[in-house]
Amino acid sequence: MNLDATHLLALAAALGWASGLRLYLTVLLVGIAGHWGWVDLPPSLQVLGSPWVMACAAVLALVEFGADKIPLVDSAWDGLHTFIRIPAGAALVASLVSGWAGDQGQAWGVVAALLGGGLAATAHAAKASTRAAANTSPEPFSNLGLSLLGDVAVPGMLWLAWAHPLLFFPLLALALAVMATLIWFCFKFLRALLRRVRRPASA
Repeated sequence: MNLDATHLLALAAALGWASGLRLYLTVLLVGIAGHWGWVDLPPSLQVLGSPWVMACAAVLALVEFGADKIPLVDSAWDGLHTFIRIPAGAALVASLVSGWAGDQGQAWGVVAALLGGGLAATAHAAKASTRAAANTSPEPFSNLGLSLLGDVAVPGMLWLAWAHPLLFFPLLALALAVMATLIWFCFKFLRALLRRVRRPASA
């Protein structure tokens, strides 16, 4: 792959982060970019450009799009995908970096998998905890708004990592800072809510 280090790091970080939010959409977009020659994918990721893989990713992305708009269903979907998004994000990033690294690909692939999994885990935890907190509200608009924000953020950040990597990094840092704050506040809120629910039961 004819990528400089800045481009590679941006794309790797975008893949890991986006996988934690919209895994199937990420796979579909990468597959489309590779299939149509917009991005020169490494051999380990070229399978994503297969029509069968893209068709499967498109169907799953459509199912996820619908499930993510329904309160409580979205949290159940997030719970299930705790075991899918994080390892998939790690695998995507490892495949990208190992394909670029050549002879040192195995060692760099392990490092990339750790970093990619960490980014996917952060994005997934922020999404799951925020949506769980939003589901405690009786109005449906906050849930829908958060879902649409994720739908727009994933293709936007993937494009930015490819087209303007130097602009991508500060935005990613800001997104991670916001996500870390949301995780802290949402877990604190949900824990307090759970305590209030348990008190009448124990009394």
